[in-house]
Amino acid sequence: MFSGTSRTGLEARLVARPKGLPGPGDFEIIEVAVPEPAVGHVLVRNLFMSLEPAMLMLIAGASDLPMPRYEIGEVMYGAAIGEVVASADPSLGTGDLVMHRFGWREYAVAQAGLFHRVDRDAYPTPSIHLGSGLVAYVGLMDAAELRPGDTVFVSSAAGATGTMAGQIARLKGASRVIGSTGSPGKAAHLTGELGFDAAFDYHDGPIVDRLREIAPEGIDVYFDNVGGEHLRAAIEVMSPHGRIALCGSLDRQSTGRPDDGPGDLLSVMGKRLTMRGFTVSDHRDRAPEFSTQFRTWLSEGAIVYDETVIDGLANAPQALLDLVKGAYTGKTVVRFGT
Repeated sequence: MFSGTSRTGLEARLVARPKGLPGPGDFEIIEVAVPEPAVGHVLVRNLFMSLEPAMLMLIAGASDLPMPRYEIGEVMYGAAIGEVVASADPSLGTGDLVMHRFGWREYAVAQAGLFHRVDRDAYPTPSIHLGSGLVAYVGLMDAAELRPGDTVFVSSAAGATGTMAGQIARLKGASRVIGSTGSPGKAAHLTGELGFDAAFDYHDGPIVDRLREIAPEGIDVYFDNVGGEHLRAAIEVMSPHGRIALCGSLDRQSTGRPDDGPGDLLSVMGKRLTMRGFTVSDHRDRAPEFSTQFRTWLSEGAIVYDETVIDGLANAPQALLDLVKGAYTGKTVVRFGT
């Protein structure tokens, strides 16, 4: 937006460190002046930003994540995609579409090297560049070492990473893909639109019982987005030499309390299971390979990209809480005004 000859924009700041889940009073949305870019810098108008459960841990000040926590009084950050509107660096020009980590604000001004140009025509909407497909891909292929014929279980399967992990597992040769989610409607969505072989609402009794019922011959790969009871149940149902990719900790993020963890590890030892944590930043070399495959799958209609769009930065804090409470399916993004 403009005020006279000056450009202004909204940004979101953390104003208090909550104990447990944050509330509306822990954030402020303020209008600030947006400077013109200095030499070597660019000015970007954000189009979409990503909302992710891990942001709640950054809000809480968790120290065990491989990223800086959100500081009180400072604008928050996160993955975003936007358009260059002014450039003082020859590497980027006006109109370029770029990805970066300066989310939670309408405009971003920073050194040109902190922005990564992407193909404007790659996808039907720029927001798809913010998807979690690469996370799912490296979790399956590298952390879990997916093999054709595997039975795969995905927790939080209706979320951003889970929807992709289940579909990619199927496309990469899994014999059976099972998902857990938080409602009967989401379970039907998984087995309907997204092609999972089976899905269940984790509220319907002990998770371990549901898994034994749905996968009586065991699970070869568990893609863990949740931790807690889901992880303990999966360990009990895993087949010998099964592989677990530890991707997320939604159980902890949604409650604000420490996770009880995997429990007694005797089953892990006895079954010779592999549990491997990972971050996508360790596997950036997979990005070109995944991008090529993902575009092909999309063009052929072999994969469904599931997305929820929230309009306006002012609605982002509440949307983040709603996301963790299971209100949405697929990838959740915030769309900025035009």
